[in-house]
Amino acid sequence: MKIREIASVLNAKIVCGEQYADKETAYAFSSDLMSDVLTTKKDSLLLITGLANVQTIRTAEMSDIHCIVFARGKRVSDEMIELATENEMALVECRYSVFKTSGMLYAAGIQPVY
Repeated sequence: MKIREIASVLNAKIVCGEQYADKETAYAFSSDLMSDVLTTKKDSLLLITGLANVQTIRTAEMSDIHCIVFARGKRVSDEMIELATENEMALVECRYSVFKTSGMLYAAGIQPVY
């Protein structure tokens, strides 16, 4: 599923990396615990989290994650956008809970890592 379609399913907004909106994502992982994110090794992975800080972007970069959905109405900062831009990532803001966001994407065809 393309990042653009993910944003549409979630009634969400791509706040950074609109130029990557046609990149495909097949898998998602939901976590606020970045040490758990570092253990995932999957191509074409989307991270769903409510943890909105620079460490989230750095963790995604180390895990080769190209798109992060920030759930629970979390807002990304200018510093996060700057770092995501340097790493060619898309950032999406979503108002739903992590649970609901994960369920909506699963119903739309995104597969879990485990």
